[in-house]
Amino acid sequence: MWLYLMMGAFFIVIGLAIHVFKWYFLIAGYNTMSKEKKANVDTEGLGRLMGAYSYVNGGVLIITGILHAFSLRPVLTPVIVIFGISTVYLLIRAQKYDGNIYDKNGKLIEGAWKQLALPVGTVVITLIFVAFLMFFSSQETKVTFLEEGLQIHGMYGETYRWESIEEVRLIESLPNIELRTNGSALGSSLKGHFRTTEYGSVKLFVDTKKPPFK
Repeated sequence: MWLYLMMGAFFIVIGLAIHVFKWYFLIAGYNTMSKEKKANVDTEGLGRLMGAYSYVNGGVLIITGILHAFSLRPVLTPVIVIFGISTVYLLIRAQKYDGNIYDKNGKLIEGAWKQLALPVGTVVITLIFVAFLMFFSSQETKVTFLEEGLQIHGMYGETYRWESIEEVRLIESLPNIELRTNGSALGSSLKGHFRTTEYGSVKLFVDTKKPPFK
């Protein structure tokens, strides 16, 4: 809960600093430009864009934190999707405010495409990486019984030696999940490390909509 609230507050503060207080030195890329290039940037428009991006993502994170405070379990997939889409939009839209790339009529300046290579490349790589993670996270967990132990395949999987397994039982409900510490949570599919109220840190490979659980 507190992690989401703090992250949300951080986004809001950054948005206010850039949009309202005009601390444009916080904008990555702009703060490393020469004075000549900075003079060609529409800082007002770019500041509004950065502010809107920060307010939207900050608000989503704060709402998620509030839902956790009321013991609700919001699905994190929409949060990730909103963040991903807004980030891609920001990276693309921000270039329109750079007079070093586009002229006053919004047309690409000759030879300026080289400066677009980095943001466009970043967007493409990010989309491929996210699609890769979502694809493998959504796959059903495969389990193999080996001579030396129980092997769980896929992301976050490992082999558990038979002598390390003390008890196996079915339960109808999962412990209260407080936080995803290092794992994936796509809809009802939970894989990886989570923190629970009853047992502390645990590793899960479950579909929360398909009890019982082992």
